[in-house]
Amino acid sequence: MTAVIYDELGPFKIIEVYEPSVSLRGTLVIDNVARGPSIGGVRMAPDVSTGECLRLARAMTLKNAAADLPHGGGKSVLYGDPGMPLKQKQELVRAFACALEEVEQYIFGPDMGTDEQCMGWVRDEIGRAVGLPRELGGIPLDEIGATGWGLLHATRVACDFQGRKLAGARVALQGFGAVGTHAARFLAAEGAVIVAVADIGGTVACADGLDLAKLLALKEVNGNVIDYPAGPGIVTGDADSIIDVPCDIWIPAARPDVIREDNVDRLQASLVVSGANIPMTPGAEQILHARGVLCIPDFIANAGGVICAAMEYQGASEGAAMEIIEEKVSYNVQRVLDIVRKDNCLPRQAAEEMAVRRVRRAMALRRWSVF
Repeated sequence: MTAVIYDELGPFKIIEVYEPSVSLRGTLVIDNVARGPSIGGVRMAPDVSTGECLRLARAMTLKNAAADLPHGGGKSVLYGDPGMPLKQKQELVRAFACALEEVEQYIFGPDMGTDEQCMGWVRDEIGRAVGLPRELGGIPLDEIGATGWGLLHATRVACDFQGRKLAGARVALQGFGAVGTHAARFLAAEGAVIVAVADIGGTVACADGLDLAKLLALKEVNGNVIDYPAGPGIVTGDADSIIDVPCDIWIPAARPDVIREDNVDRLQASLVVSGANIPMTPGAEQILHARGVLCIPDFIANAGGVICAAMEYQGASEGAAMEIIEEKVSYNVQRVLDIVRKDNCLPRQAAEEMAVRRVRRAMALRRWSVF
């Protein structure tokens, strides 16, 4: 059983859901709602856990506060294979939504294993979801690449901080789903060279750069990047081998804890921009910082998706949402790096202090606050 650690911020509520008749098992963690109702995605995978959900919910509290959104942090996880037959998946997602219908402090959003269609099912059941299909008046953040758009601007500011140009920089992406594909597309458009990508099927790399159009075509037909055509300089390996690829910028865009103390020494990059949530352990991040590797924290760099979701919830247009993502992510990365330069601290420390300060101020205005 997961040990819950409580602190000044939360978690506020932990709800376990179980209904064997439809093979439903899930967890909702509402971490903090001082700034408003929590927004957080529904993550679906066979190996999710309450512990993972707790960490992700806290990341959402920090992410929403850092982005200065009127929302708290929450997250839900749904046990199951996201590739299950569509009818079965719809039944499971709808059942999960109904089980949490009365928890109005949580607004559903898409995450790994769920998408706009899933949010449409949630909206149909309980009327409380973001990241909706266009047909329901939503801004489909995965379709437009909201998180990847934010990653582009986070990377651009980080490159300026390091005194390097984004054009010509060699990029490796661990994860090539909704976040990784759009990040690659936006970065390549700025002249970055995609030298390696990895998905669940394996890793493909080329020191001279991969053909992004070929990679995207593979994903269009539900293929894996390992199926990339063989040729001069093309190297393939298992999914984990992307850690070993020499590059300038390494972007984790998949599961948690892919960089740990036991593999961090293999990473060959000078900049890590986190597209995934909690992609590295605190110990690994400290080791990289000591080596002079700049790590832009997840809840700062990958906030584009939740910013887009919050803008949709407020009725903003797609164009306005993308402008706000660029503005907020660029500003927050620059602010964090200014603190790093001034105090010589970890970027995560600077980012967390900034976000927690905003949450505390909101808590001070709440009825039950002790501050």
